[in-house]
Amino acid sequence: MKSACLFFMIVSFLSWSQNKQILYGFSEIPQSLLINPGGKVTNDWCFGIPLLSHIHVNAGTSGVTVYDLFANDGLDFNLKLQKAIYSMQANDFFTLNEQLELFSGGFAIGSSYNKNQYISFGMYQELDFIGYFPKDYAILAYEGNQSNINRVFDASDFSAKGELISVLHVGYNKKVNDNFTVGVRGKIYSGIMDFNSTKNRGSFVTVNGTNNFYDHIFNLDLQVRTSGLLAVTDDNASSDKVVSDIKKRLFLGGSLGLGFDVGFTYQINKQWMIDGSLQDVGFIRHSKDVENYSVKGNYVFEGVNPIFPETGSGQTAEEYWDEIENEFEDLFNVDTTNTKYTTWRPVKLNASLNYAFGKRRDKECNCLPDEDGYQNAVGLQVFAINRPKQPQMALTAYFLRKIFKGLQAKATYTIDSYSFSNIGLGLSANVGNMNFYIMADNFLEYQNIYNAQSVSLQLGFNYIFKKNED
Repeated sequence: MKSACLFFMIVSFLSWSQNKQILYGFSEIPQSLLINPGGKVTNDWCFGIPLLSHIHVNAGTSGVTVYDLFANDGLDFNLKLQKAIYSMQANDFFTLNEQLELFSGGFAIGSSYNKNQYISFGMYQELDFIGYFPKDYAILAYEGNQSNINRVFDASDFSAKGELISVLHVGYNKKVNDNFTVGVRGKIYSGIMDFNSTKNRGSFVTVNGTNNFYDHIFNLDLQVRTSGLLAVTDDNASSDKVVSDIKKRLFLGGSLGLGFDVGFTYQINKQWMIDGSLQDVGFIRHSKDVENYSVKGNYVFEGVNPIFPETGSGQTAEEYWDEIENEFEDLFNVDTTNTKYTTWRPVKLNASLNYAFGKRRDKECNCLPDEDGYQNAVGLQVFAINRPKQPQMALTAYFLRKIFKGLQAKATYTIDSYSFSNIGLGLSANVGNMNFYIMADNFLEYQNIYNAQSVSLQLGFNYIFKKNED
């Protein structure tokens, strides 16, 4: 069945969590300001290595994994597919997020003796996708409607959105006093591609009519909005033109929007600190290459045969879905428009409570020098992101250790929408003025990556000049 093929494509592509919490604590990494523009700044100036300063990929599934469907355990695939369809719920979801920083930099400003302000800037590309499991659609495609007479199928189960954008940003950070730092970041979004179908409504039911006929009753309000896809999917467009269009949209030639981030850090005392931020409070006005599709209204059709038959023996998946497609083309008129539309960015909330402890003892004087700071830190961090059906949330506990000068390690334990056993590790190293960091999570699942609910990886190279405290 075509549903099985589509289900496999989705799950196999998204066996990878929208969780950047592991970046918290490494304040010397410039990209930490992207999470909290009001974070503490520890350098005079920096610049990122183009295309290498920040690479981030994470994805997850709150339902079945690739291993659940394709494990070599002797069980029939159709039984696994059936189990997956009935075990998952309509609120289960698949996510994918990827970021690539194109360029970045920053520099301190202020008087020569008190540079308490910092300007940061940069540009990055981001891909973000979330799709919810369309449970009623899957059951209808798997069973057909002949065996589901009088069952009402919910059309709102289908909900998905995806976007490919670039973001040009400028941030301002100010150390108000020794305890309080605030910051704000302005953003210009350029929409490269977008599709969303998150406000579907309606139902479908088959009932027994008269004279052994079926009544197929549709009450539908379905819509798919797209921008930037026509030029890419045009069969007559050359590959050179497609690449040229994407490059143009990447550098502010797409559908434009505005947004901002805001954040703060408050040092309660020498050991306790709290911080928080809001990211991506903004919108994109989609006006380039727009095409929208909708089906709306009440429809009643009478027939002897069901519209969604069970798959017959010897019938291929392509033949099955061609039959349904031809049926629907005869039944419904799809309204196509080019109306501009606005999407709101998925707002993200970050907050943390941190405690530093343990000073390194000076071997020469057998004392604890104040200027060296603390060697360890522990904390709790909360992350939330607004999503079409309900927010995604994560709670992370971490332990940070300065192994020696220029090298820090961090271990995290995260409870999120994907699992209760997410262990992450991160490493940040300074060699001269060069900083390198790498972070990954869900290490317990690496023994069988295909069975992982989520996986995340971040790494980057930056050139940093530390502040001269003298």
